[in-house]
Amino acid sequence: MTDGWHKILDPDELPEGRVTTVTVGNHLLAVTHYNGEFGCLDNKCPHQGGPLGEGSIEEGKLRCPWHGYDYDPITGQAPPPFDDAPESFEVEARSDGVHVSLPAPTPRVRTISDDMVETMTNWGVDAVFGMVGHSNLGFADAMREAEDRGTLRYFGVRHEGAAAFAASAHGKLTGRPAACFGIAGPGSTNLLTGLYDAKVDRAPVLAISGQVPSKVMGRGAFQDLDLTAAFSDVAAFSQTVLAGSDHSELMTLACKTAVVDREVAHIVLPDEIQVMPSQGSVSSPEGRVSSNRILPPPEVLQRAASRVADSQRPLVIVGAGAGDDMDAIISFAESIGAPVATTFKAKGQISDRHPLGCGVLGRSGTPIASWFMNESDLIIVFGASFSNHTGISDYKPIIQVDFDPMALGRFHPVEIPVLGHVGTTALALREAVPETNRCQDRSEVVAERWRIWRDEKAARRTDDRGEGVNAASVFHMLGEALDPDAVVCVDVGNNTYSFGRYFEVDHQTVLMSGYLGSIGFGFPAAMGSWAAVGEQRQIVSVSGDGGFGQYAMEMTTAVKYGMNITHVLLNNGELGKISKEQRSADLAVWQTSLHNPGFAEFAELCGAFGVRVSDQSELADALGAALGNPGPALVEIDSDVVLL
Repeated sequence: MTDGWHKILDPDELPEGRVTTVTVGNHLLAVTHYNGEFGCLDNKCPHQGGPLGEGSIEEGKLRCPWHGYDYDPITGQAPPPFDDAPESFEVEARSDGVHVSLPAPTPRVRTISDDMVETMTNWGVDAVFGMVGHSNLGFADAMREAEDRGTLRYFGVRHEGAAAFAASAHGKLTGRPAACFGIAGPGSTNLLTGLYDAKVDRAPVLAISGQVPSKVMGRGAFQDLDLTAAFSDVAAFSQTVLAGSDHSELMTLACKTAVVDREVAHIVLPDEIQVMPSQGSVSSPEGRVSSNRILPPPEVLQRAASRVADSQRPLVIVGAGAGDDMDAIISFAESIGAPVATTFKAKGQISDRHPLGCGVLGRSGTPIASWFMNESDLIIVFGASFSNHTGISDYKPIIQVDFDPMALGRFHPVEIPVLGHVGTTALALREAVPETNRCQDRSEVVAERWRIWRDEKAARRTDDRGEGVNAASVFHMLGEALDPDAVVCVDVGNNTYSFGRYFEVDHQTVLMSGYLGSIGFGFPAAMGSWAAVGEQRQIVSVSGDGGFGQYAMEMTTAVKYGMNITHVLLNNGELGKISKEQRSADLAVWQTSLHNPGFAEFAELCGAFGVRVSDQSELADALGAALGNPGPALVEIDSDVVLL
């Protein structure tokens, strides 16, 4: 907006005795028409900021709609003895309409929020998911400036829960934190489920909460919650920023906690703090972090190497904590001829086409991995946490390698706990095990077990109960259709168990809500993955109808930002996993049925591509069309997910 005259109304647009709100640039004006004259006032009542343009003219006075203060509708003056008044502007009624003279806008002043945003982008936070609202506007404006500079991307979501899941998935995929952003009260509490997903899966995330003004905090004001207390369990770092704080240093501590400890960090920003003038300081990670590639003590390493050398049939198991170091671990496994299984969270960290890859171990796994578990005489575990769902046999001799001392022997004693960086330790073990003590090469046995399992899967693809496409066919076709390096975000339910069992990974990356197991994760996770690598890699999400229904309106978010995401939805009209659990407990199936829209048509209404599959013969073409679509797409499959 420039200074000078601006037309604000057509000649007969505002009737006599009325007031309306007009926007000129970013300026809100209350425009009045009374006794044949036009007035133009700043829209904010000087007491509580009430919107005067939403008030009314009563008995010759403009009344504030919030608390009933009266002002002259033309001049804005308050009746005696009061002398406070909103700013008024010169108005002219011309032949073409009503015009107002406005001063040039005040130049934007750099704020504390600008310092904090620049600090977090210095730490690599370049994507923020959230909702802008009344108690986070100052920080939002600083992010707008950063977006204009090209250092930040902001994605406005439809529910803050989706923002937190997206940020969690971004952290799982890249190891770098994204941020999620909400207002005071419910906007921030809506973040908690997705943040707990990040917490238990050790994904770096920065959460930013607006807050009510400091002077009303703790006094029961509207949306006044003690957010530091509310986030105390989920966040390793949670701090409310005060007027005298070193704001950039607090942001650095938050970002460092997220990056170094792979934790959730949380910043609370009272409303007035966000727009305080800049302190002129910005922080960065330079001089703040160091390499964590630490070797275990020599005597522990030698003990582990000797134990490996004495075994004949070792099995290597990798968890999600080994995701960045698979080359070193695979090199070690190849040097001793040991098969490599993964936890479900680590699915995809070794290709199912690798001669030693034997798939996922545990409830969502393959009979190949479980066979090698039973046959092994030593288990070597890298970066896994021994979840009860994984099924690592505690009666086997175990070497456990982890950088976290609390993870070692967490649930039961292991024979040799090894504290060290998993990649560095794997390379050191490879060098420490003598070549003359090579274990049995199990690659031929791996190939034979895969042949048996693939024959069984092929037989299951022919099963047809007439109740939809079976899961074996869905995930076989999906494996045929995807790029070798696609990112696949899976949800929770029967669809996820089936994915773990039937989908054979090439070099795809698989993301899931691992320890939290939160339904609804899949599609928001795809949004976070797209923000991280969507320009370089194919992004796909998989869910049931129950999971997609949790955040279905985020399809409009994907359309708004042109996210090239393909969502594969297995629709069986129920919460199938819960029905199965009820039956397993000898209980009646109750309240698991779902009333669904046509999801393919829903996607089309949102502006995405949608296609529905009711027969196996339609599946390949539907997946091809969706994956070839340049924007968001949804493939709805009438699915018989009972056939796991």
